[in-house]
Amino acid sequence: MTEQSGFRLLQAEVLGQRLSLETHRGLFSPEHVDRGTLAMLSHVEIASGMRIMDLGCGCGVVGIVAAKIAGEENVFMSDVDPMAVETARRNAERNGVGGVHIFLSRGFESVDASGFDLILSNPPYQTDFSVAKGFIEKGFNRLKIGGKLYMVTKRREWYKNKLISVFGGVEIHETDGYFVFIAQRRSQRYANQSPRRA
Repeated sequence: MTEQSGFRLLQAEVLGQRLSLETHRGLFSPEHVDRGTLAMLSHVEIASGMRIMDLGCGCGVVGIVAAKIAGEENVFMSDVDPMAVETARRNAERNGVGGVHIFLSRGFESVDASGFDLILSNPPYQTDFSVAKGFIEKGFNRLKIGGKLYMVTKRREWYKNKLISVFGGVEIHETDGYFVFIAQRRSQRYANQSPRRA
């Protein structure tokens, strides 16, 4: 690891992919690949051709790994932080997947893509739940039927209840001190919405 004016260069191997990552002390988990992110990825199955969203991408670890497996043209990444977006863009180039789609966006606001097989997110769970609420509700609508939302946090009950209310069910794994949530879209509308009357 090298450091210059707040920037660091990390070498890591994630899901069998060797990564060289630029980070910065102003970004999330600047000294190592976050353990929560690794916990989430340990449950994710990525295949070639999958359409994938890295929601809240930070320096780009998840999206870059996904792009190396699924193909860079199939991966979309977003973050609300301009430094994160620029760093993720440089890291994608550095790791040979410069064709990924990266957006400066609050959640999905500036992202027009949909029909995702996977949405992967490590949301800012130390703050209030408004960000995660948007990720879950908007994420449901951006998944294709059968697509899955993966989320990792240190909190269990609120996420469990919210995901069940939207998706109708959730699978929960406790891994390395984190909760990994997996919810699959099985219908056109939220689970807690009544069918419209004719």
